[in-house]
Amino acid sequence: MALYTYQPVANGLRTDHPIPDLPFVDDSHIPVHDGKQVEKIGRHKDGMWGRHDPCQDGGWVAFTNDPGRTDLAWVVRHHPEHGRSVVLYRDQDASPVDSLLMWEEPTALLYRAGGYWWDGTGWYRPSQLFDWGAEKSYKRPVPAAVTITAGDLMRNADPARARVLDISEVTVPATGATSDRGWSDDLALWASRRDDRGLGDSIVTLTAPELVADQLVGVGEMAQIAGIGASTLRAYISRGEGDVPLPQAVVSGRNMWTRPVAEEWAEQRRRSVEGVQETVSADHEGATNPIGITETWKRFSHTFFSLLWERQAFRKRWALRWRTEPAVREIAEGLSWEVAASIPDLVGVWDLSATVRQALVYEFLHGRDLHRSVQRDDPGQRDDYQYFGLTPTITRTLDWLIRHEPAAAGRAIEQAIGEAEADLDIPRAVTERSIATALSLDGTLDQTTREAFLERVFTPAANRP
Repeated sequence: MALYTYQPVANGLRTDHPIPDLPFVDDSHIPVHDGKQVEKIGRHKDGMWGRHDPCQDGGWVAFTNDPGRTDLAWVVRHHPEHGRSVVLYRDQDASPVDSLLMWEEPTALLYRAGGYWWDGTGWYRPSQLFDWGAEKSYKRPVPAAVTITAGDLMRNADPARARVLDISEVTVPATGATSDRGWSDDLALWASRRDDRGLGDSIVTLTAPELVADQLVGVGEMAQIAGIGASTLRAYISRGEGDVPLPQAVVSGRNMWTRPVAEEWAEQRRRSVEGVQETVSADHEGATNPIGITETWKRFSHTFFSLLWERQAFRKRWALRWRTEPAVREIAEGLSWEVAASIPDLVGVWDLSATVRQALVYEFLHGRDLHRSVQRDDPGQRDDYQYFGLTPTITRTLDWLIRHEPAAAGRAIEQAIGEAEADLDIPRAVTERSIATALSLDGTLDQTTREAFLERVFTPAANRP
């Protein structure tokens, strides 16, 4: 998942896009104009590393440890039109940030406000939901976002009150502005050292209605949105668990998020492996498991109890002190649980998931070709699909997989939908309608459970046409 969770330490002095409230550091010893040379500084050096990769947009991304501070690393993202970002990170964060910019979020040029990102034309919220069909994150544009440039922030600033730090002076976490009057003086000092790019083209941050201070939510409200306790959320944050997004602001020491970010985090939790499994689970003897596992557990409990207690030939084999119904029932339930819990391994549910995915893609291909052959004399109807009927045996196999390993079934559905869209030009609405219809006709799940499961697997409502 392309979630930005890293805290920058400082701006490089030759960055084109300064990060607010971070000091500027002398980067003259780093060849920020040449990605290969950036890589060369740290490549194959003791206690250092460097890397350079070209980007799809014609630019590049590179990083290297600082030769004098190997606990810190420079990350440079260059774009042929929009210039470059030069940012100092902790050493352990540089490689993940490089990977994020290169592979996971290749259109992102910079991150602001706790993971909001800009691609050169618009702003998007932190990427929290992954589209397994397209194998990339869903993009959620920020409504009414306004870009704030360096030129917008240069009023009443005095560069003489600020200074550029040497790399040896950098502290972690960042110290903030060097001027006691605020970061605008640091920005003015940065601007005074530049002559190659207009300040109106230097992106600093964004503003939007959802980022206004009185619209932010704290830990308590964010936990409530996600349906968990505030203490649980605090534990996630302190332990670095739960894929909790960075806060958009820290007010009086309190983390604050925008409501859409909090809601999308809750949506991500619902669509996670655990969230998908929750929709098709039941409680038995204090344990919550997929309903297929629970049903198998009950069935084998009955079978083993009958075998071990009701059949005299077996019953005689028990020692006197164990010849009680409660004792035998306990053993029977234990044996049956061993069988039920082993089903994913016995069946190979993830292998079955791949098989179901391919079967679904074939069903969609067959349905498309059949429709086109029927409508070959009517070009206007040739690609006007509503839904395709699925073979009942394939539907029943999918239904079994949903009941016994919901996450594997969900992945098969998501990837089949993505392949049909990318390779067969079949709209998602058609494939999703086909699956929902088939499961309602030939599946065994009740309507409420089926619809809850599909809601967390199908394309999110916010990303549908």
